[in-house]
Amino acid sequence: MALNPHSTLAKLFAAPVRPGRVIWLGLRPERRAPMTLVQAVELKTSRGIVGDRYQSPGGNRQVTLIGAENLSAVAAFLGSNEPIAPENLRRNIVVAGINLLALKDQRFQMGDALLETSGECHPCSRMEEILGVGGYNAMRGQGGITAKVLRDGRAAVGDLVTRVDDLTKAD
Repeated sequence: MALNPHSTLAKLFAAPVRPGRVIWLGLRPERRAPMTLVQAVELKTSRGIVGDRYQSPGGNRQVTLIGAENLSAVAAFLGSNEPIAPENLRRNIVVAGINLLALKDQRFQMGDALLETSGECHPCSRMEEILGVGGYNAMRGQGGITAKVLRDGRAAVGDLVTRVDDLTKAD
């Protein structure tokens, strides 16, 4: 259901979003293999992150992002005061300072790359295995987003994550 562009809700969705910052990057070289922590990644149009197992033509789950704030929330739901280690959740990118759901149906810039949100990143059954009993439910609504790469680029720890409001400036 499309929103009426003149509605109050549509205007709120279009309201400014403060930029976030990349604080962690990881590659999943193969299924169940330990993640490789990196300081920078190359993103390829319609493929994803070079070196990640999900790099494939045309897929909607080319890149996965989660907020640092979500890591703390998941830990709290599990009764821990320590944030969850990002590699345990197997997302590619951890950002801080931006609510990733504010990027729903939006394009955003990260480093030199242009991405577009393609969906929410829901937990998988492995969360019970990795996080323990209750891990799956602790992750519900906290899993971040998936994105497609629209323009090649490099992203590094410390780069800004900024919603692109005027698409003509980004292309």
